[in-house]
Amino acid sequence: MRYLARLLLIIVTVFRFGLDNLALGSLSGQRYRWLRRATLVGRRWDQPRGVRMRLALERLGPIFVKFGQVLSTRRDLLPADIADELAKLQDSVPPFPAAQARVLVERALGRRIEDIFASFEAEPVASASIAQVHFATLMDGREVAVKVLRPGMLDIIEDDLALLRTIAGWVERLSADGRRLKPREVVAEFNTYLHDELDLVREAANAAQLRRNMEGLDLVLVPEMVWEYCKTEVLVMERMKGVPISQAQRLRDAGVDIPKLARDGVTIFFTQVFRDGFFHADMHPGNIQVSLEPATFGRYIALDFGIIGTLSENDKEYLAQNFIAFFQRDYKRVAELHVESGWVPPHTRVDELEGAVRAVCEPHFDRPLKDISLGQVLMRLFQTSRRFNVEIQPQLVLLQKTLLNVEGLGRQLDPELDLWATAKPFLERWMNEQVGWRGLAERLKKEAPRYAQMLPELPRLLHDALKSQSSRGEQQALIALLAEQRRTNRLLQGVIWAGGGFVLGLLVAQVTLRFS
Repeated sequence: MRYLARLLLIIVTVFRFGLDNLALGSLSGQRYRWLRRATLVGRRWDQPRGVRMRLALERLGPIFVKFGQVLSTRRDLLPADIADELAKLQDSVPPFPAAQARVLVERALGRRIEDIFASFEAEPVASASIAQVHFATLMDGREVAVKVLRPGMLDIIEDDLALLRTIAGWVERLSADGRRLKPREVVAEFNTYLHDELDLVREAANAAQLRRNMEGLDLVLVPEMVWEYCKTEVLVMERMKGVPISQAQRLRDAGVDIPKLARDGVTIFFTQVFRDGFFHADMHPGNIQVSLEPATFGRYIALDFGIIGTLSENDKEYLAQNFIAFFQRDYKRVAELHVESGWVPPHTRVDELEGAVRAVCEPHFDRPLKDISLGQVLMRLFQTSRRFNVEIQPQLVLLQKTLLNVEGLGRQLDPELDLWATAKPFLERWMNEQVGWRGLAERLKKEAPRYAQMLPELPRLLHDALKSQSSRGEQQALIALLAEQRRTNRLLQGVIWAGGGFVLGLLVAQVTLRFS
């Protein structure tokens, strides 16, 4: 009954905001055209389709809001107006009661609140669709933040995901354009994001890894996890004190160098992506603060590590080559990289893809560098890619989403920020380190333990290989000898049968002549 009631609410919301008309508009065929006209009778909407879709998702609740946020990053699939509107979706969810939060914390940690914390603030400082955060103090005096999952989230998520899968199946069956949007793959991707966020131990592990990676950079602070109190439903971490990055005027008044802060944000992003291949993939303003403490003045503070992007060495090299080709306006190389990576069908004509990429990028390069938006260029490329059936990789969708966030933050802090000029030397230096002598030395250093283990075994391995080769030679000789022997035997058998036949023929002839 709960499932049917939820499905009914979705159907009513779809009709209320005219999403059924949007879906029918994507279907081809005379019958669908007549059906679409029939659904317009007595209905009128003054708002654009993107606004209506955003309002419908907000009406359906936090899980659908989160789905819209994920969908907004797939600009290779959605029209620009809908993607832009879905990007405005925010997690504005009322907090659940403090008494319930206490019960959840005590159940997860197996002890009373008073036995763990010297103080625990009942009023949450942040509340989102998945969890909310309370400030507290441990018995040893350490100030911490306690993140608590919303109660019953798993059941709610599973019910809504089941409905989303059903809707995705309908869309794929009804429309060829719907199949191109790959709705079931998008829902599967969303499923992964949600379940990752539901495991707070996983989030704590992501934070610990990011903290280690950023230790030597002195540009960003990542809270330390209190591991003895980190469970699937509850996470306890060091409390970070800073000013939200959206409060730029307050930061200026405190004496923070805003242009440097903007450049530092770009440096942090490219370091995480190209040096570590492990990056914070949810860098919206609500998750970024700036420290005003004397010891760490002007440094970024990163929060919320539920969504982390990872890149392989091949991904990093491919991206770096693409960026450098863009900077050098080598559009043919960009097209070749797409074909080499297998992102486009092998029969794609490189010159046609090169022309499409040039049409997207060239208008931007004729403007001052500080006015160029790398994020906007990527969005246009993703939209163009639909024509060539480009397969956009999930890890690069996260990267594109994060790049848009970083660029938006940077421009908000410093409108004169030249993202391309800041990024280009970093990427060129990284490429030189990868393909030059320094890169070779680093790879040898990384492989040294493996070589050290293999070298003492090398004589034995060489002996075994030679012995095996010798044994294979002897076996082949024996097989050849047996084959030759079998051939000789067959030849002898043939001679004997022929001789026997000849003698028998002579005897028959003699007998025939004597009696005749």
